[in-house]
Amino acid sequence: MRTLGAILAGGSSTRFGSDKAEALLDGRRLIDLSIAALAPHCDAIIVIGRAHPDFGSVADRPRGGMGPLGGIAGALAAAAEGGFGQSLTAPVDCVRLPPDLRAVLEPAPAYLAAQPVIGLWPVEALEALDALLAEGTKLAVRAFGDRVGARAVETGFAPPNINSAADLARLADGNLPAS
Repeated sequence: MRTLGAILAGGSSTRFGSDKAEALLDGRRLIDLSIAALAPHCDAIIVIGRAHPDFGSVADRPRGGMGPLGGIAGALAAAAEGGFGQSLTAPVDCVRLPPDLRAVLEPAPAYLAAQPVIGLWPVEALEALDALLAEGTKLAVRAFGDRVGARAVETGFAPPNINSAADLARLADGNLPAS
């Protein structure tokens, strides 16, 4: 099944204090590092919520400000439109992913228990996600996962979660704890 990779990059970076996607780690932007981490697991990559000069870009659905679910909805709509069967999503600050990510998440729907935004979602789940977003309550990835019967997959992998400049500095030093 063809998989569209989607980097969720539409957040406001409020806790980070500046544009997180543009922050540098080892001289490279976080957005570029996250794309490089996700690319081996997908047939194509798009960026959700912002423009990127090297990849297609899609807006959050139905609008910005919906959190990660708006990004996942945008990714699923783009996947359906492009003839993909599923979308593999990851946040802009996840610069490392397990080498067997797609294998541990298949079959969709499934997400990493340690970081639910890292998930494999079938395009058929878009209808349920649109309904959840329209309701406007429980706008959480786990609530969406529950609605579509997604598995929360436990692995030994602790994805980085960069919420502040201090988190980024700890990651650069190799000391960022799992969150």
